[in-house]
Amino acid sequence: MASKLSAVLAAAKNENRAALIGYLPAGFPTVDGGIAAVKALIEGGCDVVEVGLPHSDPVLDGPTIQTADDIALRGGVRIKDVLRTVAEAAAAHPGTAVLVMTYWNPVERYGVARFAADLAAAGGAGVILPDLPVEESDEWRKAAGEHGLDTVFVVAPSSKDPRLAEVTAAGSGFVYAAAVMGVTGTRAAVGNLAEDLVARTRATTDLPVCVGLGVSNADQAAQVAAFADGVIVGSAFVQRILDAADEAAGLAAVRGLAAELAEGVRRR
Repeated sequence: MASKLSAVLAAAKNENRAALIGYLPAGFPTVDGGIAAVKALIEGGCDVVEVGLPHSDPVLDGPTIQTADDIALRGGVRIKDVLRTVAEAAAAHPGTAVLVMTYWNPVERYGVARFAADLAAAGGAGVILPDLPVEESDEWRKAAGEHGLDTVFVVAPSSKDPRLAEVTAAGSGFVYAAAVMGVTGTRAAVGNLAEDLVARTRATTDLPVCVGLGVSNADQAAQVAAFADGVIVGSAFVQRILDAADEAAGLAAVRGLAAELAEGVRRR
């Protein structure tokens, strides 16, 4: 039986389009505000949402997401708030796959089996673990598998072909192609690195390959959708909330951007 995440991505493929995957950290700008913002992403047209678990040292994230994480942490966000965000988004929108994106350390501290069980109980579909080496992932993947959760690993342009094969063999759901060398964030143009990375990754796996490289508008989304199975957008959504005059304006802004991007991934 296909996992929730696989089913959502397959449905987008059946519509002859890439999936739209949106990211926001839990607890940003507040716990309740973050829940509303994640729901707004889905209402705007995201097929999959990634709920970020804020980290005090998000080394792989750019300044925009670092700022949001800092706001969430200063607001006192905890793992229970991340799980509540997942639960409320999943309950309100059962057709959407809700993932948690987190560094490994908080999961290890919380308890690997406990985190998997609690995420599954909340209606989560899986986890993206950008800093967990596949060689050290057996304990997590066993716990995740017992609860029907997918484990998404990240590849980069620096990944050599044998390494791509190792990573894709260990993962499930989709492969996250982080196609900009360095930290995440919006970019003015879509580079050639992304398309090359997708092609090399697809040569090693049948899993969908979804790209995150700083997409911030419909034209860029359409460019990436032409060669990827999914378009991942995070910093642009966070920036809309940071720029908003108040919470209501932030929700309207992310809902509107999601709709714009959803149109982009549907262009022929």
